[in-house]
Amino acid sequence: MERRFDRCRPLSWSLLLGLVAAVVLSYTPQARAQLVIEITRSGVEAMPIAVVPFGWEGSGEAPLDLAELINANLARTGLFDPMDRDDMVFLPTSGDDINFRDWRLLGSDVVVVGQVRPERDGLRIRFEVFDIVRGEQLLGYRTFATRGTLRATGHQISDMIYERLTGVPGAFNTRIAYVTVDGDAPNLRYRLVVADSDGENEAVVLESRQPIMSPAWSPDGRQLAYVSFEGGQSGVYVQTLRTGDRRQVSAREGINGAPVFSPDGRKLALTLSRGRGNPDIYTLDIASQVLTRLTESASIDTEPDWSPDGQWVYFTSDRGGGPQVYRTSADRPGRAQRITYEGGYNARPRVSPDGESLAVVHLDRGNFRIAMVDIDSGNVRVLSGGSNDESPSFAPNGATLIYATREDGRGVLATVSSDGRVMQRLAVTQGQVQEPAWSPSLSP
Repeated sequence: MERRFDRCRPLSWSLLLGLVAAVVLSYTPQARAQLVIEITRSGVEAMPIAVVPFGWEGSGEAPLDLAELINANLARTGLFDPMDRDDMVFLPTSGDDINFRDWRLLGSDVVVVGQVRPERDGLRIRFEVFDIVRGEQLLGYRTFATRGTLRATGHQISDMIYERLTGVPGAFNTRIAYVTVDGDAPNLRYRLVVADSDGENEAVVLESRQPIMSPAWSPDGRQLAYVSFEGGQSGVYVQTLRTGDRRQVSAREGINGAPVFSPDGRKLALTLSRGRGNPDIYTLDIASQVLTRLTESASIDTEPDWSPDGQWVYFTSDRGGGPQVYRTSADRPGRAQRITYEGGYNARPRVSPDGESLAVVHLDRGNFRIAMVDIDSGNVRVLSGGSNDESPSFAPNGATLIYATREDGRGVLATVSSDGRVMQRLAVTQGQVQEPAWSPSLSP
């Protein structure tokens, strides 16, 4: 189901049986498994940029160092080389204070300046971005934030700067869902966690002594669907993050797994076995509970994902003798079309935001790696370099993928740019981390 196809034998479903109740926690911050992010490889020539400390016009210390947050966001992409503050001879806070000749001598191509001013009901923020080489303003913007939304506003500013400099929308104002595993068998503890894209604001959504699998975001970023084994049975749940309210939407006999929201948020595609039958792909109307069966074969069909327009459902099947990716119409179930042909193992498809490519787990010279498949041509490009990489998930801008891998025998997360040139490693400070899912862009 959610687990990867075994390379030597059919899937085993015994893991789904004999499991006991989970404990649901409220959606509250935790501090014990913070994500730590570091760039491990960058094969691009990074743009020199200076994010100057924003001027603070209030008393005491500023509630947040916005410039440092923006600086860290841009640095993590591997596309930018931020100037160290100790090397900044000048600290302008507006465009009027910038001497372009001096900044050229310091070697910066772009300079970001800004100010934060407290007002009665919040904070007024102004920032500007300048092309030092051409001596012109690229971006100027004013916005408002409260102290509680200041960090999110910093991510939104980072998105605006990233898009202006690269032409691609940013993905800093997003969240990541993942599963952490602590302890030793048989006393393992699983947690479903969400955190900001930079690893901050970690919060536990669900905690259990039994496996939690397959978190998937709703299109508006307000809910998570996931699989939990409560009462000895796999079940699919949908949980609202702000309130912690959740409901079980599928607990049918047999396998209930691999849920993923439709683009309009009204349906889930999921894997059901309906008792002892073979796993097949279904869609479930969340409100009416109406099921539509999309596949029916003697093979294992699992790991669905929707095309961005909602027309197709892609999935993994061994109907051709080994795990490969197929697709079928989401509205008119019929004969499935095979998509992947290169290599003997392609599984866990995730469709790119533009609908033109798939991220898959691909067997590459004996190693399971993340690869991109062009849907029209079938061409495969391997992106990751591990031996046991799995669970790819696209950032909403399509520029980066997050996935699960292993390092020194420990489960960690990693990201790779869609061209394979920039990589990062994300690990928790304790335990192991797996099953990542990148949220859509969040509303301002």
